[in-house]
Amino acid sequence: MSTFGGLNTAYTGLVAARQGLNVVGQNIANANTDGYTRQRVSTSALGATASTGVFSHGARVGEGVAMDGIERLASAQLDARVRATAATAGYTAVRANALASVEDSLNEPGENGISAKLDEFWAGWQTLANGTDTAAPAALLLGTAGELVTQISEGYQAVSNEWSSVRTDLNHMVSELNGAATQVAALNVQIRQSLATGGTANELLDQRTSLTTTIAALTGASVTEQADGTVNVLVGGNALVSGGIAHQVRVTGARVMQDNKSVQLEWTDNAQTPVSMASGEIAGALSLLGPASSGAGGALAEAAASYNSFASDLADKVNAIYSTGFTQADATDQKFFAVASGAPAAQGLSILPKASADMAVRASKDSGEYDSTIADAIAQLGAGFAADGSVIVSPSTVWSDFVTKTGVLTQTELQSASLASSMSSGATNQQLANSSVDLDEENVNLLMFQHAYQGAARMMTAVDEMLDTLINRTGLVGR
Repeated sequence: MSTFGGLNTAYTGLVAARQGLNVVGQNIANANTDGYTRQRVSTSALGATASTGVFSHGARVGEGVAMDGIERLASAQLDARVRATAATAGYTAVRANALASVEDSLNEPGENGISAKLDEFWAGWQTLANGTDTAAPAALLLGTAGELVTQISEGYQAVSNEWSSVRTDLNHMVSELNGAATQVAALNVQIRQSLATGGTANELLDQRTSLTTTIAALTGASVTEQADGTVNVLVGGNALVSGGIAHQVRVTGARVMQDNKSVQLEWTDNAQTPVSMASGEIAGALSLLGPASSGAGGALAEAAASYNSFASDLADKVNAIYSTGFTQADATDQKFFAVASGAPAAQGLSILPKASADMAVRASKDSGEYDSTIADAIAQLGAGFAADGSVIVSPSTVWSDFVTKTGVLTQTELQSASLASSMSSGATNQQLANSSVDLDEENVNLLMFQHAYQGAARMMTAVDEMLDTLINRTGLVGR
């Protein structure tokens, strides 16, 4: 290697050290930037030029260092784990939040729950049966019954409101999904162009990774990398993003719970084709919004159906006994509860008698004014006995079973959500430990590249002095 070759070797070291300093500066500047992945300069040693000519011999030193590129220190395996755990956490979180809201609306156990009001309702009938004056106990009973009817209606409305809230959130999720898919497709194009021209796309890759994680949390999507630097995002085996093309989805189906229709996701450019997914926030929302189906439908519609079933059961069992009684005007075949047609039973429930004189509590026309047979029989419903003394399922038991089922389901989802959240946090922490900026490490690298730069500069100075001697002082010896 000639003297001029040494100058070039020093120059390559100077360039590599300068680029290393630039990358360290970029890392430090983005130490607190969400989604940023630390970078490193990738270098390799340049070998000696090939020997040519008859008289070429002897060992030859290399020609310095080559700048191969700027590496993004990410782990595809850790990124995939973050996406997978985010999808599971998203699914369970949506379900747990909705079911917890329904459970809170029950106010059970407690004095403000329907269980407590049912106890007061049965006790009111027993007080009416034991009293010698029906006016005051009847008025108290009617007031208690009115409060019970109101609580049933409000409980049903709380479930309906939660359904509407989840349905609205689903629309927002789908909008976020479509927006993220469009951005990923645009980034695919930019990354492909940048890599094709020999540039770096590390910051673009960071943005795309963040977006694909969002998409995975929403849909449980999988991501496959292509040779040209782009990624395909698959949902249910179908491409949501393919290269620079993003497909859109939309929500169809019921808009209110009372429609009793399915809510599903469809491909916008392929109508009537549903988007299938098993995890993610959108899948969690869809599982809540399904219509009631004998206990196997959407959780919210099933809760509403339980309210209706309880209201109908309460009305039927009370009316079955009450209809055999007589009013003070000897009217019979009366109803205590009425259920309006065309409305959910829980919201269509009302009380027909308005005053004690309207109460059909006499067992027959000939019985006295203070006959307690009918009132006592209805009071026994709370203990699970029919008018003939046979054992039946009390309306209180029906309600208790619903509360228990809701509580168990909610606790199961909360535990699943807690476990999934913990796994997601663990995966995210591992990803951050691998890719986030460590300021201590960057400071060490800063000193290393600084010293390397100074060393390369000093070498250039030494070579320059040698060249000065060779060019300006050759032939001056002995003068």
